[in-house]
Amino acid sequence: MPRPVLYVTLILVALTLVPLGLLVRDMAAGSSHGRLQVVPDMDDQPVLSAQGTSELFADGRAARLPVAGTVARGALPDAGPLATGKQDTSWVTSIPMPVTPELMARGQNRFEIFCAACHGWNGSGEGIVGQRVAELGESTWVPPNDLTSDLVAERAAGHIFGTITHGIRNMPAHGSQIPPADRWAIVAYVRALQRSVRGTFSDVPDESQETLE
Repeated sequence: MPRPVLYVTLILVALTLVPLGLLVRDMAAGSSHGRLQVVPDMDDQPVLSAQGTSELFADGRAARLPVAGTVARGALPDAGPLATGKQDTSWVTSIPMPVTPELMARGQNRFEIFCAACHGWNGSGEGIVGQRVAELGESTWVPPNDLTSDLVAERAAGHIFGTITHGIRNMPAHGSQIPPADRWAIVAYVRALQRSVRGTFSDVPDESQETLE
């Protein structure tokens, strides 16, 4: 390329950057006519000082009090075993709320929604997800635990609650999806499933034993 043509090309390229530079300057710097707003959606908003007044609210205050029960991020108080599954630093061994027929029914309902797909309707670990994975031949699949096995049955109730809350190995955490009371309901239902495979004839009420015999 001839040198004069090269010089002219460089000058033209430099000149094309001038409007862009002016645009950036007007967007970033203040001026008597205000900043240039290309997309003004959030550039121009009413701002109230923390101790200022506002006609929007009945009490005339700009600063609002937190909603009742608000907890600062990262400052959730220790609500005890009901929320953590632990007493001090140890898993609780029993369910810290009354186990009623209503709780058991709720536990079965939540179990069938959140757990049965992987662990199976009876907790054996043979859910439809695992069956599908077997059909696909996925070699990296980690089978879910059999919830009725001795391994899980011997775990403290709080441990099972913690597993639901925080997840374990490939199992995701469900703490954000299932409220604490529902997690304990699931624990109660899992205990019932474990009992169902360990029941003996002597566990049957006397009035029902004759029917079984």
